[in-house]
Amino acid sequence: MPEQTFRLNGRQVTVDIEDEVRLLWVLRDVLGVTGPKYGCGINVCKACTSHLNGRAVNPCAIPVGELEPTDEVTTIEGLPATVGAELHPMQQAWLDHDVAQCGYCQPGQIMAAVALVRSVAEEGRDITEADLDGIRNICRCGTYARIRAAIKDGATRM
Repeated sequence: MPEQTFRLNGRQVTVDIEDEVRLLWVLRDVLGVTGPKYGCGINVCKACTSHLNGRAVNPCAIPVGELEPTDEVTTIEGLPATVGAELHPMQQAWLDHDVAQCGYCQPGQIMAAVALVRSVAEEGRDITEADLDGIRNICRCGTYARIRAAIKDGATRM
């Protein structure tokens, strides 16, 4: 079986698995990283949203064979380490705004929010309602108003 090597939450990992296996299954089933959730498996619900080299991606749509050894995959488990804290500011905003109900989509929501805020900051502007409208992560519990409030609050902390 071919070896796949990439960085996961700050450390180099190598797995023996076929190129076409989706990164989500490698994370969850092979490496035991359960933050990215399986929702649809077809890049629609976004429950698995993680970061690849700092950008939001959906591991359910990425064959692991496409990763390079220098590619950095960050999941919700590794997010706090990106700021050297116990919780990332966006995670704290989530808690402060009591966003989660069932919580299933929340890791993906937070990862999408962090990537959005970083992208907007790189452009040198504040987050807008249109930016928030662009987040396509599905929340079956419908906590969208609290999600939006938490993103705005988290953006001020980042």
